[in-house]
Amino acid sequence: MKTGFIGLGHMGSAMAANLVKAGHDVTVFNRSREKLRALLELGAHEAGTVADACHGEVVVTMLADDTAVADVALAKDGIVETLAKGAIHLSMSTISVGAALRRGASLRPSGRGGGSQAVHRRLGRGCCGRNVQAALRRVGTEDRSHQQ
Repeated sequence: MKTGFIGLGHMGSAMAANLVKAGHDVTVFNRSREKLRALLELGAHEAGTVADACHGEVVVTMLADDTAVADVALAKDGIVETLAKGAIHLSMSTISVGAALRRGASLRPSGRGGGSQAVHRRLGRGCCGRNVQAALRRVGTEDRSHQQ
């Protein structure tokens, strides 16, 4: 699966690395470029901008807070403007319900983002990437008929 990944801190870099190792075509973006090196050596592709990471079937974000998500999702040339119709924004960030609803509402009219769903789960150690892979497998198979 062609996947963009934005946010390469401790959790994000581990998740993106596991996706690359699992054979996904992963394009990575991070504000601080030194975090890219190890992933590029694994076979990930470098995105020069947020928009460059949004050309696949899904873009995953693992960001620090509401402001960071808004900065990449809602800004000019951000996820909302550049994500292809039918593509998914899978936000793995710890953000408020309000921020998640705003992001979902901004994607819905354009047919992008796959709807907005809140997922609450405590993750155990060593799970980075496996949960993202499971979510990517389910993304296309969920019944979303209840969403508007």
